Amino acid sequence: MSLSAGRLRHRITIQQLVTTGQDPATGELNQEWQDLHTSVPAAIEPLSAREFMASQAVQSKYSARILIRYRAGLDPAMRIVGVCGCHEGRIFNPAGWLADPDSGLEYLTAPCTEGVDQG
Repeated sequence: MSLSAGRLRHRITIQQLVTTGQDPATGELNQEWQDLHTSVPAAIEPLSAREFMASQAVQSKYSARILIRYRAGLDPAMRIVGVCGCHEGRIFNPAGWLADPDSGLEYLTAPCTEGVDQG
């Protein structure tokens, strides 16, 4: 399957969690999300929405599939932030990065959740 440019109409930022130092008072490591790839063309496709019980509180869990052109070095510990349109500011947590079935080098698919945590 070829991935047409018109399908990639959304823009995302891929972020990674980095350690920025240690708090001298508490000894805790300071961590922050840092941009790894910015303004990446992507297709954000909603899959389903459902309610579930977590910690005795009803939370909304949103599932989406995000497609991007192939990039090396991505892992599930990263997070995706929507940059424009109706996805602006929304945080998606990838469950993994799946390569295309033909060559493995054309595009990546990330099944994601949203609304559960901040990455």
